[in-house]
Amino acid sequence: MPSRVKTPTEKLAVTSMMIALSFAFGFLENLIPLSVGIPGVKLGLANIPVMITLYMFGTVYAIPVLIVRIVLAAATFGNASSFVFSLTGGILSFIVMCILKRTGFSITGVSMGGAVTHNMGQLAAAAIVTGTNGLIYYLPVLLISGLVAGAINGMLTGAIISRISTKTN
Repeated sequence: MPSRVKTPTEKLAVTSMMIALSFAFGFLENLIPLSVGIPGVKLGLANIPVMITLYMFGTVYAIPVLIVRIVLAAATFGNASSFVFSLTGGILSFIVMCILKRTGFSITGVSMGGAVTHNMGQLAAAAIVTGTNGLIYYLPVLLISGLVAGAINGMLTGAIISRISTKTN
């Protein structure tokens, strides 16, 4: 990955920028009217900086990008429920992305796995919080939307990482 970013201080600075970028993408995503009649269907743009950080610097630097973005978004735009749903989905998807990355999946495959797991985690949290098992009927749409959004975000992430790598080597 980028050869110019080597020291922990430089990695911290880039990680901080990724947190800001992830937060900005999340805000932008809230402005995009994506209405399919199912709550929770989103583009997942805020995950792109998380994945870039995961691939550039590893898990230790990517976790704060995920957690701080979730906390900032909930504090700024959400509520306690959105925080619980986002945190549950985010942590589960991050674990799956790390496992898939280690087992050799492509960036797109890692992104798709993370997106689907994020939707499943949010759905499980919603079912527990509301005590409603009927939410399971949302699962097929959330799985399909997760696969599509994950594929798009994975391709974007791969292109960005490729571009960063060629520009800094």
